[in-house]
Amino acid sequence: MDEADAARIFRLNLQLSTETLTAAAPEIEALGLEAKEFFVLDGLEERPYPAELARHLSMPKPTITLHLKNLQAKGFILRAIDPEDLRRHRLELTPLGGETVTAARATLSGRYGEKLARLNSRERNEFGRLLAKLTR
Repeated sequence: MDEADAARIFRLNLQLSTETLTAAAPEIEALGLEAKEFFVLDGLEERPYPAELARHLSMPKPTITLHLKNLQAKGFILRAIDPEDLRRHRLELTPLGGETVTAARATLSGRYGEKLARLNSRERNEFGRLLAKLTR
């Protein structure tokens, strides 16, 4: 594959993601989250440490820190001492945070589903298979 094809496919993938997030943003914001805060909140369960989360989201640590402070002030997360390493803080979703991220995921999933509905069942399965292959 030449660079032009790769760049075109990247742009299309980015466009799909951007259009989906833009369509979902008003509903996500109605839950009390900015779009970027959603991704921070969404990543906490698998990456409960700030530095790990920053690396995963490709965000500078000060940016993650700002989002975490905002999420904590809104009551979506707690900082707790890690029981396995008392020198580290671990991030945890509060019940409100869990409910909010679940609702935001459903919103984003619904909007993405609207895009995927343009594909037939076979195409959706193949698209999912190909994305999984590219992200492993």
